[in-house]
Amino acid sequence: MAKPTGFLETKRQGASYRPTETRTKDFKQVMLEIPDETLQDQAARCMDCGVPFCSNPNSGRGGCPLGNIIPDWNDLVYRGKWDDAIARLHSTNNFPEFTGSVCPAPCESACVLGINDDPVTIKNIEFKIVSHGWDSGIIRAVVPEKRTGKSVAVVGSGPAGLAAAQQLCRAGHTVTVFEKSDRIGGLLRYGIPEFKMEKWIIDRRLDQMKEEGVSFQTGVHVGVDLTAADLRKNFDAVLLCMGAEQPRDLPVDGRELDGVHFAMDFLPQATKRVNGDVLPAEQDILANGKRVVVLGGGDTGSDCVGTSHRQGARSVTSIELLEEPPEGSNPSTPWPMWPVIARSSSSHDEGGERKFAMMTKQFSGENGRVQHLHGIEVRFGDPDASGRPALEEVPDSEFEIEADLVLLALGFLGPVQSGLIEDLGLKLDPRGNVETPPNDFRTSEPGVFAAGDCRRGQSLVVWAQWEGREAARVVDRYLMGDSRLQVRGTMGNFPG
Repeated sequence: MAKPTGFLETKRQGASYRPTETRTKDFKQVMLEIPDETLQDQAARCMDCGVPFCSNPNSGRGGCPLGNIIPDWNDLVYRGKWDDAIARLHSTNNFPEFTGSVCPAPCESACVLGINDDPVTIKNIEFKIVSHGWDSGIIRAVVPEKRTGKSVAVVGSGPAGLAAAQQLCRAGHTVTVFEKSDRIGGLLRYGIPEFKMEKWIIDRRLDQMKEEGVSFQTGVHVGVDLTAADLRKNFDAVLLCMGAEQPRDLPVDGRELDGVHFAMDFLPQATKRVNGDVLPAEQDILANGKRVVVLGGGDTGSDCVGTSHRQGARSVTSIELLEEPPEGSNPSTPWPMWPVIARSSSSHDEGGERKFAMMTKQFSGENGRVQHLHGIEVRFGDPDASGRPALEEVPDSEFEIEADLVLLALGFLGPVQSGLIEDLGLKLDPRGNVETPPNDFRTSEPGVFAAGDCRRGQSLVVWAQWEGREAARVVDRYLMGDSRLQVRGTMGNFPG
């Protein structure tokens, strides 16, 4: 453990942010770096709790899906043993800088100290450890001593695909990652704005993976540009990590009006512009000077809010169907579950208005462009037969909001089924995801595997990385009869 009395002597101090008036004028990272000494004091708050719930996921989404050995590297950080801390961190997590930047930190909700105090700042410590690793040069390519002669195609380059590709390459297989976009990274690249994670952070890892031997093919839409038959013919195994890209639509009157767009049509354009791309004017979706309404209160909705601020929106209104959660604690989600409580992201803190318990009924406009959103207030009654609270419209609560740009951030329904999934003839589960056995990654077609959101549905970056790592072990065992890749929470597979 770290300092035995640390949690009694030191209060939680998380990361601070750049001033709102300056950070909304650019797309640079909003979070400020925390000094080493401060984080060492924070790591000292880690208790000798006996059972580290932070390291183990539970059904309520609390705890780390990757099985990160958090108490160990907290202790090492407190003692200034940064090199040992990065080795311990990488033993379970291929890309700690990704989770340290954008993960909502379910580990912290499961911290034992959080029962009656503020939890340890695990996420900030994680990011600082990996920063030390890069700065010191201890993070380097891990080239396998010999190759197995087996080849694997990984379809999709999000966190699941990248984690699986690195693991499989380090196991000695020849790995090719196919990505339909022009750059590698999936939603890490084009779904998460620069101000939350600058993209050079991804590129730095890609350089490492290329040196290790992973091959990347961009602009290749498998199932369109490359047939499923060719994929099966040219590779010994195929791992699908395509994500859950089918957006949830809003089938109401006026949906067809110009100015009503999916969030994932808006956010990638912003990242492309930051990276110097010039988009055709007729395709531009920009918030500058517009009255923006964002439908959906999750991470994607928050990212739309922050991006709209930076593009100079006239106003930004965020609308959520659900009721506003309680402040501080929620008896329905006790420790160590992920608490459903009121939260405000850095983007929401930058301005705009948030509205809860409101449902959109229609859009209206003139000359084919949206001008107004029409809705009604709702409330949730007693649960129905399925256990879900019944949705009720509040009488005489109709409202109207002026809107020049409406962004639909309503979540995703699952993977796009047309193309590759249909061509492979894969079975789907009742939710439309690629079906695999419980706690397994084998699809209905021998030699074809699935991991990440296309298998489990829309989820977190940390879960995607776990899926990629675990799927890599299953693929390795399929190819070799056994696997030396470690299971969650065990040591090994780190440079040095």
